[in-house]
Amino acid sequence: MKYSRQSKILEIIEAKDVETQDELASELRASGFQVTQATVSRDIKEMRLIKVLTKDGRYKYASIKEKEGAVNDRFLKIYRNSVVSVDYAGNMVIIKTLVGSANAAAVSIDALNIKEIVGTIAGDDTIFLVIRDESQVQKVIKQFKDLL
Repeated sequence: MKYSRQSKILEIIEAKDVETQDELASELRASGFQVTQATVSRDIKEMRLIKVLTKDGRYKYASIKEKEGAVNDRFLKIYRNSVVSVDYAGNMVIIKTLVGSANAAAVSIDALNIKEIVGTIAGDDTIFLVIRDESQVQKVIKQFKDLL
């Protein structure tokens, strides 16, 4: 059920400019899905949908893949403007950022979909990345340093 609902969400946002979660929930209900705003909110987060500016100056939902080039450029800019240093310990990569920038930088890292990263945790000025295998740590660090 979840996968068919999420598939329908992609279909809806590709066909229409959907601005709000309520609007998306209404579209899903009209398509036969019984959803709450909370369910739609979880789907949006899980699917990593973003809001992008339309030609008429409003915002709409879009998938990261739909706007991959623009999104990656934006996220790379956030990363470059906030990261201070990259280090590691075992299978963890530790990234220090400007104070208050770790969350934004972590979102940009997540958007890169680097397969070696199992997960990220961000504080105020520190990001911890868990790398799947310790042998991949140097490769990941090189990727992050190359981005700077």
